[in-house]
Amino acid sequence: MSHPVLRRTAIAAVCACWPLAAVAAEARDEVRDPMHTVVVSGTRAEHTSFDLPTSVDVVDAAQIADTQLRVNASEALVAVPGVVVRNRENYAQDLQISSRGFGTRSAFGVRGVRLVADGIPATMPDGQGQAATFNLDLAERIEVLRGPFSALYGNHSGGVVQLFTREPKGAPAIESSFAAGSYGQRKLDVNASGKTGGIGYLLDASRFDTDGYRDHSAARRDQAYAKLVVEPSSSSRLVITASGLRQDDTQDPLGVTWATYQRDPRAGEIDSTDTQTPQRTLAERYDTRKSIDHQQFGATWESRFGPDRLQVTAYGGNRRVIQYQSFSRGFQAPSSHSGGVIDFDRDFYGIDANWRAVRDIAGGTLRTTAGLELARSNDARQGFENFVGTTFGVKGNLRRDEQNEVTSVDPYVQLEWERGQWVISGGLRHSRVDFDVRDRYLSNGDDSGSAEFRHTTPLVGVLYKISPTLNVYASAARGFETPTMNESFYSGTGGGFNFALNPAIGTHLEAGVKAMVANGVRINAALFQVKTDDELVVDASNGGRTSYRNASATLRQGGELSVDAELGGGWNARLALSMLHAIYDEGFGAVPEGSRLPGVPKSSLYGEFGWREAAGRYGAALETVANSRVYAEDANTATPAPGYAIVNARVQASQQLGAWRLRQFARVNNLFDRDYVGSVIVGDTNRRFYEAAPGRNWILGVSAQYQFQ
Repeated sequence: MSHPVLRRTAIAAVCACWPLAAVAAEARDEVRDPMHTVVVSGTRAEHTSFDLPTSVDVVDAAQIADTQLRVNASEALVAVPGVVVRNRENYAQDLQISSRGFGTRSAFGVRGVRLVADGIPATMPDGQGQAATFNLDLAERIEVLRGPFSALYGNHSGGVVQLFTREPKGAPAIESSFAAGSYGQRKLDVNASGKTGGIGYLLDASRFDTDGYRDHSAARRDQAYAKLVVEPSSSSRLVITASGLRQDDTQDPLGVTWATYQRDPRAGEIDSTDTQTPQRTLAERYDTRKSIDHQQFGATWESRFGPDRLQVTAYGGNRRVIQYQSFSRGFQAPSSHSGGVIDFDRDFYGIDANWRAVRDIAGGTLRTTAGLELARSNDARQGFENFVGTTFGVKGNLRRDEQNEVTSVDPYVQLEWERGQWVISGGLRHSRVDFDVRDRYLSNGDDSGSAEFRHTTPLVGVLYKISPTLNVYASAARGFETPTMNESFYSGTGGGFNFALNPAIGTHLEAGVKAMVANGVRINAALFQVKTDDELVVDASNGGRTSYRNASATLRQGGELSVDAELGGGWNARLALSMLHAIYDEGFGAVPEGSRLPGVPKSSLYGEFGWREAAGRYGAALETVANSRVYAEDANTATPAPGYAIVNARVQASQQLGAWRLRQFARVNNLFDRDYVGSVIVGDTNRRFYEAAPGRNWILGVSAQYQFQ
């Protein structure tokens, strides 16, 4: 605890939480349901989050849906401590999601954090995931698990984000909503739901369009979702889901240099090599863009045998991506191992089967979960030149043609023993991840080969109930994170597949306090430390192509504090504070010891103060979002993205008119029109690190629901 960040965080946690023991006795008779929020993350079975020896937060349906477009998970996750979710204003590259500093290096998509939707992984077996596949229109809640317990979910390091759609119930209903906002944002959504004779259903379809805040960032996203719930008996249940995501020619604005950002935050980077059109940007010259076509389905069968339970989940899908990158001719010489156009067709599928048994042992209750998870993805991947003759932005000659396969096999077991005031947890997961590459384009050499990664991740946690309203806990685990297939595609020189990468191995420690103070005030505080060997870092990044290498050891130390308070009279407040000291614990290459990890803010804060009328018909709130500065590369020599603080305002209203329920909302983001960098592209070779966030912007939304009788 010698580092000043940890000292300050510890003081804050103690000051906020130690006095709770004194008032716990007074509060125990006034405890409300929020303390007993039920989650499945961490134990794979229903459990109150208050009694889990780990950090887990729940974002409910109101936080997800009210006064939001429901397009990006960043809208809902901004209030979760320890998690930084950045909307890059670039729908070609998805969000940046990091948890306790893991995941910031991803050039696109999400890695280092496991994504799950209705029990179906949105993360592939190599650890790469896509948050865009989340359907937020029907979301009931999002659970965010951080700390050692996330190690039981396999190949990742930072945490788990799980989305759960609502349960179909009641008489049939149909709902339509429309929202519009700055920069040509428009979203139309239609959904239907109901339950009849033991069969429930949800159907949803939406279209989102935006002209884009940044130059060359227009996008259209179509999503569809269906859920069918069948209960053949009181002890069995079948849930079937299907979803689709389609984005055609989504423009990619790329990053810009610090000089360009200062000149015009919305502008693209000028292509200095373009002599024919001197002021044309790189994005315009190469017409950088991405098309995505993603479909998947899943089925979960659950049978209960008294307190015991059998659960089997199977899923499968296809993802097709064509991406045009900003590569110059130099990257597309005959000796190159790839071109500026990526074209892959991925089939993926998997199964997770587990058995949960509950027994009375040694005066307490033992809950045991044992299971096996299998997953596979298979890519037919090609690369082409991004020009024909003198015309860029069109598919040219073939430069890469290979079959990529990733397979993971993970048996696991988890135990929880509860007796009196003690809850003791333990777990073990053995992961095996196999990469196999079969090269079919041999004129530039044969890149065929394979790699195998194995690791066993143990976990132990202890929670002690000081009183019904005050718990303390500690937990520890080993975790590992393999390189993803995308991180292995290139060597630092732009060459072929990099089989030399090793997995990152980490040791996670956490201690925390969970408490209810009087009526309606809940406080969670946690201190944590993660030491990682062989951290995977960006080696080179240019025009959308990024290569990686193993660095030395890293150290992450920090603290998190969240407060949720119902203040009476309809007033409420929320605070989420994170402090993170994330450094390279050993130097490597030109990176000195003690350099801060790029993409990781030292501190983050979310604050909210709101009011809602007693009947829930009207409401309003002010929000504050603040982040400290962020470095963009390992040596910390480039200009960091400055820290910022913005204020958002929102109002909402609803009416019930017979069978109709009407809702309206208005939101203004960045109320004081601050200029700031919303995200950075870590390690860009050309120092085009910066991605600007919008100035003041607005959203208006309306919806109407009709309930059939």
